[in-house]
Amino acid sequence: MEQKNANYGLGMTVIGSIFFIFGFATTFIITLSGQVKDIFELTEFKAQLLSFSFFITYFFISIPIGLYIKKIGYKSALIAGLLLMAAGSFLFFPAAKAPSFPLFLAATFVLASGVVFLQTAANPYVAALGSEESAGGRMNLVQALNSIATMVAPWIIAVFIFKGASEMLSAAEKAQTVQMPFIIIGVIVVLVAIAIFLTKLPEVGGESVQKKKSVWNHPHVLLGALGIFFYVGAEVGTGGLILNYLKTTQLMEPSVAGKYVAIYWGGAMIGRFFGSIMLSNITDNVKKYSYAAAVLLLALVSGSFVTDWNWNIGLIFMVVAVGNFLLMQLGKGNAGRSLAVFALLAATLALVTAFTSGSIALWAVVSIGMFNSIMFPNIFTLAVKDLDPGELSTASGIINTLIFGGAIIPLIMGKIADVSGYSWAFVVPAICYLYIFFYAVKGSKFRSA
Repeated sequence: MEQKNANYGLGMTVIGSIFFIFGFATTFIITLSGQVKDIFELTEFKAQLLSFSFFITYFFISIPIGLYIKKIGYKSALIAGLLLMAAGSFLFFPAAKAPSFPLFLAATFVLASGVVFLQTAANPYVAALGSEESAGGRMNLVQALNSIATMVAPWIIAVFIFKGASEMLSAAEKAQTVQMPFIIIGVIVVLVAIAIFLTKLPEVGGESVQKKKSVWNHPHVLLGALGIFFYVGAEVGTGGLILNYLKTTQLMEPSVAGKYVAIYWGGAMIGRFFGSIMLSNITDNVKKYSYAAAVLLLALVSGSFVTDWNWNIGLIFMVVAVGNFLLMQLGKGNAGRSLAVFALLAATLALVTAFTSGSIALWAVVSIGMFNSIMFPNIFTLAVKDLDPGELSTASGIINTLIFGGAIIPLIMGKIADVSGYSWAFVVPAICYLYIFFYAVKGSKFRSA
């Protein structure tokens, strides 16, 4: 039993670090679109091609990778993903040196290929590492670690890139401000790959003895994959446009707007920590609410920290977190019910962003992040529910393929922003969240005969 617990702890520790790494890289790329727009003097639509280059990778290689993982195993897949990420990170150095937007896009595609390897391997690994009943809690926990990184990345961009790229610099000089961060990312992921190579990870899964229908015949898997398409598209589209939305409608400086982007992504971190608590197998209410109180304190401190210790903003962020936690209680620890509540609220906030202005619109768009929080882990958990262990890698490949919603939805939002203004662009994520609401209440219950 002790050996089993040690293996479980080791597995969760390694996967937690993996989620942190690819969360940082993903959000770094998404937020960087605001800087790239200025460097290369692009329209919003063209700037969102950076996100397109990242997320279209999922469309091309997720299913092949899902099948390939069956042959090489989870550990080898994690190492391959990290090395690809490092290669992509190092490619940003010549891309920024040129500077060349096509090279930026190429480097992004290579880096994203590594992230796809990591995500396709990591999600089913977490789902299979323990009981099915607590899978939602585990998924929310590792996604919370992912979200710590997604909050840190925009803050780093705001502090070390936006502040360093003044209007007086040339395009080439602005481009070179991104070189060092990517070199650091590349070195770190190489070191993590070496550490994983030297570590013995617990094995999970394997082909099931029981013969079941093809994963393609499970409607709840396919509808869940479509839910991932709309969720990632809405989250990435919103995260990618917030910076320029705030610059345009709130007249903020990029370095200030970038800190609100960090709060947006930080909301997902807070919500996922709440989700990991409420969807876990913790039965002691005192312990559960003590953990929740610690998360609220984290919201206060993190919201203040990323805004140069503005405690008023940190307090507002904590109040939003209190509302998030109270509304999560409506889910009663059920993944589907919690997803339905949050999807409906996210749709409402997106519409408030579209049709209001000032502080109301500001906090509406920032708060969407907190209600995005449990969507990916809960959609994934519902989509792989009742599958055999041997079906997990294939199902994960299908689901991860639809992450390419992050390539399509931001382009649509960018085009609307160019033609009709940034506010109207937020009608698109509202529609996305309404589909997720449908999946939570109905689509996830469809099963093959």
